[in-house]
Amino acid sequence: MAKKNLRILGIILLVLLALFLIGPFLVPVPDLQGLQPTRSLADADSKFIEIEGVEVHYKVQGQGEPLYVLLHGFGSSLYTWNKVMPLFAEQGTVVAFDRPAFGLTERPLGDELVGDNPYTIDFQARLVLGLMDALGFQEAILVGNSAGGTVAAYTKLNFPQRVSGLVLVDAAIYNGGGTPAWIRPILRMPQFDRLGLLASRSIQTRGPELLNLAWHDPSLISPEDYENYQKPLLVENWDAALWEFTRSSRPSGVSDRLDELTLPVLVITGDDDRIVPTEESLRLAEELPNARLAVMERCGHVPQEECPQAFWQAVEPFIEQFSPDKE
Repeated sequence: MAKKNLRILGIILLVLLALFLIGPFLVPVPDLQGLQPTRSLADADSKFIEIEGVEVHYKVQGQGEPLYVLLHGFGSSLYTWNKVMPLFAEQGTVVAFDRPAFGLTERPLGDELVGDNPYTIDFQARLVLGLMDALGFQEAILVGNSAGGTVAAYTKLNFPQRVSGLVLVDAAIYNGGGTPAWIRPILRMPQFDRLGLLASRSIQTRGPELLNLAWHDPSLISPEDYENYQKPLLVENWDAALWEFTRSSRPSGVSDRLDELTLPVLVITGDDDRIVPTEESLRLAEELPNARLAVMERCGHVPQEECPQAFWQAVEPFIEQFSPDKE
């Protein structure tokens, strides 16, 4: 009886193994329709620059010092800064760019992934410096929303002389750790290339739902907002790049090094952030050595979009200390 049970168990395991190895190749992955070259989707004020082999989409306003670099979060783009970018431009030079896998920045894949992987946080920190160098600035104040806040803090920790201040907006510092080490080799198996594409494409239907979740009052989201968040889904290879970004993610280690961030930091959060819970931003402000805290009332995960006036009322007095007139 025991041998029979073992034989049955062995058959079940073989069937499951076959399903795992062969099943994903049987799942249809239809071609996406209506995809366009990146530059055909650009705005009149869009700019492109090649940094470390990747063509980066960015916009710049203002002139002179200081320089503000704006970093968007996961699933977003530089569009998230549209309402506040002109306000930063009144104080100096401001630049926003699309991180790899998002917006209109190039999406290298396969053989194009030469050298370092552009979807890692290390590479994206270097993109910040590359853009600063191209604009002729040695220092910048980094302003990061959600996962962009993680990139901002990581950049400061690894290139401390290049960052003079941080504005962390609903920053994903504590729970943005990426995929666990044990699962990464599995995600590199060819079976997951197909499943990953399908998983990435779910953002086509879930995107509006996630955008609604990011706002305290979704009724304030305009048709233009929805349209601009959907635009990157028209870029060639957006789904494969998003999957590459997902499986390339690694723990940033920022939360273990907060005591090293002794520079001035402004922590901003909406009081109804349902993506990075408000409590995490409150904790972040407490654990940073030199932080101010601003809580936006009746606001969600993207206060620069939903509550731009309150956002700027918090930011403006903080950035005054970086004005050349203060030196």
